Amino acid sequence: MKKIILLGYMGCGKSTIANNLSKNIGIPFVDLDKKIEERVNLSINVIFEKHGEIYFRKLEHEVLVELLNSPEQLIIGLGGGTPCYADNHELLKGDNVVSIYLKASIQTLFSRLNHNKSKRPLIAAKNEDEMKEFIAKHLFDRSFYYNQAQYKVVVDYKTIDQTVLDIVAILA
Repeated sequence: MKKIILLGYMGCGKSTIANNLSKNIGIPFVDLDKKIEERVNLSINVIFEKHGEIYFRKLEHEVLVELLNSPEQLIIGLGGGTPCYADNHELLKGDNVVSIYLKASIQTLFSRLNHNKSKRPLIAAKNEDEMKEFIAKHLFDRSFYYNQAQYKVVVDYKTIDQTVLDIVAILA
């Protein structure tokens, strides 16, 4: 059973688009971060605080591999950093996956993230200029990994429904 993997930077719309796609095509959506939180009964922030990033990335890789090997068809939303660690980007190319990079411009990401930055520990304390620079640097650092996806869907200036239709067209 093929797995549909959505990836991209925080704020690109992975969870929102995956939820709508799930309703549209009738395939369940699993948020990788939520699955990790359920596994250890801790929030992502607490996992980082208590155990550190290396522990988190190992756990993230284990849970991703389990989801990819599960028998059911799933839409899997990755964390923004997931493709960049533990050779996870290689998993985006498998025969049993359709991987889609939800690509957003720095300006789109900035305007989306600026509204609820208090919920995002990486950017909560940054002013507007620092935030734009942070997003630009991260996108540059991660672009190699994000571009390992089989497909790219640009989300700038599109509604959720338009983006979902773009993905449905890829899956057809």
